Amino acid sequence: MNGFDLQKQIREQVRWLILATLDIARPMGANEDMVLSAINAVPVQITRYELRKEMGYLETRGLISIESKSDPSKKWFATLTRDGIDVVEYTVECDPGIARPPKWWD
Repeated sequence: MNGFDLQKQIREQVRWLILATLDIARPMGANEDMVLSAINAVPVQITRYELRKEMGYLETRGLISIESKSDPSKKWFATLTRDGIDVVEYTVECDPGIARPPKWWD
């Protein structure tokens, strides 16, 4: 499909916002309520299910680690991995799938 895919853009933006939120929460990390609250403070509104889906994507890419994932009754708790920190700090290239803003400083 050619053209603008709004849902894809939102997913990629949410992934960046998750990484940015966890960067601010370093070194302790953050639970899913804190991450969801930070994301919903911007014009992007997502559900807990959508948040968990994108957090799972980032975990699969090795950018975050998630605790309490195996027990659905518990809140997820996430931290950035070494690779996630490198992406947020612009020390490595960011693969497609994450809407990292362009670096504007040198």
